[in-house]
Amino acid sequence: MNLKISGHHLELTQPIRDYVQTKLERIRRHFDNVIDVTVILSVQKLSEKERRQKAEINLHMRGNVIHVESIHEDLYAAIDLMTDKLDRQVLKHKDKIQDHQHEAIKRIPETQSAA
Repeated sequence: MNLKISGHHLELTQPIRDYVQTKLERIRRHFDNVIDVTVILSVQKLSEKERRQKAEINLHMRGNVIHVESIHEDLYAAIDLMTDKLDRQVLKHKDKIQDHQHEAIKRIPETQSAA
């Protein structure tokens, strides 16, 4: 799995990189057919009082790309929200793949018995 982490209007420190990598381990545990992961962390300054932290991820798999983004006042909370959303989508994708494989296996005996 290729992992690319970049920051916009934000200096990426080693603790932030380590935090993202540890959070992505959960995704890798559920589904290890990931080809490429791109994480973009950014800070949006709307006014002096208001700053929003944004975390985006593109997860490339064979036959599918999952894009997730989250916005929060705290960068670590935005990363947590992003990984939670990504985890749900990866599990949904994994279930969909397994359901299709089971349906294909079920269809094979039906066509052979009819012939």
